[in-house]
Parts: sequence; C-alpha cells; structure tokens
Amino acid sequence: MSRGGTSRPAPQDDYDVVVVGAGMGGLYTAHRVLTIGLTVRVLEAGAGVGGTWYWNRYPGARCDVASVDYSFSFSEELQNEWSWKERYAGQPELEAYFNHVADRFGIREHIDFETRVESARYDADRHRWFLRAGDRTYGAQFVVMATGPLSVAYGPTFEGTDDFAGQIYHSADWPEGVDLTGKRVGVVGTGSTGIQMIPLLAEVAEHLTVFQRTANYSVPARNRPMSEQEMAEVRATYAKRRDQARRSRAGFPPRTPPISENSAMAVTEQQRREVYELMWEQGGGLAFRASFSDLLTNRKSNDTASEFIREKIRQVVKDPATAETLVPHDHPYATKRPPVDTNYYETFNRPDVTLVDLRETPIERLTSAGVQTSDRTYELDVLVLATGFDAVTGSLSRIEVEGRDGVVLKDKWKDGPRGYLGMAIAGLPNFFTVNGPGSPAAFTNMATHTEQNVEWITDFIGYLVEHRIRAAEPRPEAEDAWTRRMREAGEKTLYPEANSWYVGANIPGKPRVFMFYVDGFDVYSEECDRVARSGYSEFTIFS
Repeated sequence: MSRGGTSRPAPQDDYDVVVVGAGMGGLYTAHRVLTIGLTVRVLEAGAGVGGTWYWNRYPGARCDVASVDYSFSFSEELQNEWSWKERYAGQPELEAYFNHVADRFGIREHIDFETRVESARYDADRHRWFLRAGDRTYGAQFVVMATGPLSVAYGPTFEGTDDFAGQIYHSADWPEGVDLTGKRVGVVGTGSTGIQMIPLLAEVAEHLTVFQRTANYSVPARNRPMSEQEMAEVRATYAKRRDQARRSRAGFPPRTPPISENSAMAVTEQQRREVYELMWEQGGGLAFRASFSDLLTNRKSNDTASEFIREKIRQVVKDPATAETLVPHDHPYATKRPPVDTNYYETFNRPDVTLVDLRETPIERLTSAGVQTSDRTYELDVLVLATGFDAVTGSLSRIEVEGRDGVVLKDKWKDGPRGYLGMAIAGLPNFFTVNGPGSPAAFTNMATHTEQNVEWITDFIGYLVEHRIRAAEPRPEAEDAWTRRMREAGEKTLYPEANSWYVGANIPGKPRVFMFYVDGFDVYSEECDRVARSGYSEFTIFS
C-alpha cells in the first residue's frame, strides 16, 4: 500500500462521512449524519466512548459545568429519562451517560474502536478524503474532526526519569486499579486537574508533596447530590432553559438569582463584596467569572475579584508562608481556566502535605529516590503529572493532514491556527472541526457549543449533498478576516496577560497566539446563521 506522494490506495471502507473521535461531538455528529440519511463511520482511538470522560479517570475527575446543562438537548426523551446524581457529575457518571447515548441512538455499531488516525489526505480528482489508521484506509467525501480541544496530554521531560525507582502516572492516562494508600506521592501541577486530585490523594497517601509551578485562583464548587425532585423541576423547564442557553453570551441559562451586569467599578465596595460573597457561597468558577460584566476587560475591575479570592486563601490556609505561596500574583483572575474545588486550600492545613514552590526551587532532575529540586530531594514512591494538554491544536497537529494542492495543516498552522468560524479551513475541502480554534469553545458551556457546531456542520453537509456540490472550503479572504476578527477581539481582553493554554504558552516552542473567539457565543451563533442564510457565500464551491 502506497503511503506517500499523490497516489491514493483504494479504500478498504468507504462512507459519506468519517468522524474522528467518539466524545460528545463525535457521537452527536454521527447521530445527525445518520438522521439525514448518509453513511458514517466514527474512528476512536480509545476502547470506549466519551472522549475526555473516557480518558480522564484520575481521582476527582469532574465536570465544572452543572450536569443538567452539560448534556444533550436534541432529544426530549433523553432529557426526561436520564437523572443526574450530582450537581457536577464525576467521570464515572459522565462516561455512563455517553455510553447510554451511544446505545440508545444506535451509534455504537457505527464506531471503530482502538483505531487511531495517523493521516488524512485529500484526493482533488475524486473529491474524497482518505484516512489511514494502522493497516486500514477509510474513504469519505466529508471528514469531521471531533478530536476535542483537550485530548493530547502534555508531560514535561525531566532529566533522570529512567532512574526513578517508583511509578509515574499522567492524569490523562490514568491506569485502572492504582492504589496510592500509604504511599509517598508527589504531584506536579496545580491547574484544574491538580486542584481536583490533590485533596483526594492527601486522604490516602502517607505523605503528599505538591510541586506548584503556578499558583491558581480557585473557587468552591459546592458540589452536592441532585434529588429526583430537583431533576423533575429541571425537566419541567428544560425547553426554556435550553433556549435561553442558546441565546446567551456563554451558552448557559440565566443565573439564579441574577447577578449584576454592571462594571465592578460602577458599584460600591460593599456592593461588590456582597456579589462576590454570594457567588463564593453559590459555588462555580464560570459563574464567579461572570459576577460583573467587565472582569475580563477592565484590569481595575479584575483586581477587585482577584484580591477577594486572595483574601479567601489567606483566611483558609493557616500557615501564612504557605498561604502566600498559594496566592496568585502573576495573572488576572480567570485569564486561565477558572478551576473549582472541594477543600483544595484546606488540604494544605494537613501535617502530611508539603507545598513546594518550583519558581523558588525548580526541579533539577529525578533520582532513584524521587524528585531533586535546587535545594533538596523529596523521596517518593509515586510521581503524578497533572501537567495539562497540548490544547486546541495538539490533536490535529499530530495527524498528517494534507489538503488540496499540497496544503499541509501543520505547515499552515506553524505560526498559529487559522480557520473560518472554528469549523472550516481554507485548502482543506469538506474538512470540518468541532470546537476548533477560532470558535468560542473554551469560553462557553461545551455542550451548548458542541451542539451548535455539529448542527451547523451537518446542515452544511446536507446542503452540499442536496445541491450535488462535491466539495467546498472557505475562501482565503474569509479565513483571513475571521482570524483577524478573532485575534483583535482577544487583544481587547485581559486573556493575553496570562501564560495559559488559551495562547499555547504551556507548551515549549508552541506559537503564542490567542486561539478563541471571545465576543460571545450569541454573537458567534448569529454569524454562523448569517453564513448559512447567505448560501455559504464565503465558501469556494467545487462542482
């Protein structure tokens, strides 16, 4: 079988649409494609469905969006038959939900599991894509990449890794059956994952050492069980709730009670504190972020929220020196993904937990005994890497994608991702991305955003099939304009001030480019609708 040049092997499997990834986006895409009468195959690297919620099985893995909103809205029957057990669902419940969806709608039979896509190449003469996965080749008129923005784990390379006598685990590749009871455990990373893991690891470890790279702002989750009465109340209002989410700035229904939409500087200090106290008690980082309308555009307003959380940290953590190490000062609040926690800061009051500030004493190497920093060696049995992901572009960049006239995606994105609406890319006909760079995905309820993306993409596919159009791709000028619009919007915010995965700053050598649209999910959705109403005039058509 030829794997290079311009020759294309005859496909072993041929479909109208091939979908890569069996998470939320992949499952819904397959369902929609089947509904419009086209053939589809979903290629999934894992052995099960769920995407993020299949791979991330670390202790404490949990969604930071309310369960009743982090769910599909396309089926009233599905909404009525599924009962969420917690305000914020944990990994096992989320994985069970996506398995239920896959079986209830007959999607599982259309999935090839343990099938990792290595390349995708476009044949302009046949207007078809050919995807290679191991020794199999799949052909399709349309490709939908539902690979997820947080699916490729990043782990820093430490000198002496092979010398370490203990076990090393990455949070995004957590094996079954890990027992840390009575062991000396080290955790590198205090982002959202680390903040979820650390309190639970402290409960079972003989001693827990937390290696902090960057102090983070975290607010309480206030997670709790969901009663059947609460679920019944939600079901009674689901139609209104979903409609409001679709028309909102961030894909959520309105908060209850409503919080001020004013600038934080337009109210008195006492009024601000009352709002922040209310949001602190309600719990939820995404809600706290929206306490006032300008927390992410006005540094003075943001400073009030940042200082409020710093005060809370100092109140909770008993040792002043430890508290100051945990207090963030290098970025405005919520310019990184705002974590939520259950007893995170309280954990550092335990006598069997040690906090190490890697900015003061960086890791030099691993030894057979553990982690050696610039001032001492910490003896460990297990080292856990909660070091995040090569976000947004990582999953696509690891696949050899070659489009029309030799356009190679990795080359096109060498200075940062470019695309149109976060869903299509010039030079790659009939190639679509769900929650891709250029969309508002990271700043929305991912469930609402995913459904909107999938519906727009599958409606476009249906339009092309109905009009017997063989291929379409965005015009370069449309892609340029959208990329410019996205980045100009980002520059008006405080987001670029943080070294976050929003700008690729967590990956050495990755271009520092703001990768999301921040002017609002409602504005974005209306622009997508306008493009559809125009007959997709921003696209080049290949008949």
